[in-house]
Amino acid sequence: MLSWIPIFMLSSTFSFHCRFREKNMSKDSQMRAAINQKLIEMGERERLKELLRAKLIECGWKDQLKAHCKDVIKEKGLEHVTVEDLVAEITPKGRALVPDSVKKELLQRIRAFLAQHSTL
Repeated sequence: MLSWIPIFMLSSTFSFHCRFREKNMSKDSQMRAAINQKLIEMGERERLKELLRAKLIECGWKDQLKAHCKDVIKEKGLEHVTVEDLVAEITPKGRALVPDSVKKELLQRIRAFLAQHSTL
C-alpha cells in the first residue's frame, strides 16, 4: 500500500512522470514531424500516397467504402446526413478494412526510405 508515502512525494513523483511523458510525446511528435518533412522534401510522401490509392482500389477497399457510404445515407436519409456525420461514421470502418498486406507494404517502404536517409 502507498498509504505511508507522504503526499508531497506522490505529487512530485506524479508531476515528474507527467513531465517525462510530455517530453517523450514531444520527442515522438518532433520525430514524426521530421520524418514527414523528409518524406515531403524527397517526394516520397506523394509516391506513398499513390501506392496506397492504387492498392486500395486493387483490393476493393474503395468500392466497399463507397457501398458503406451509400448504406449510411439510405439508412439516415440524405437530408439528415452531413459530411461530418458521414466521415465520423465511415472512418473507423475504412481504417479497419485496410488489408494488413497493404499496411505492411507501406511500412516496409517507409522503413526502407528511412534506412536510405538515416540522417534523421
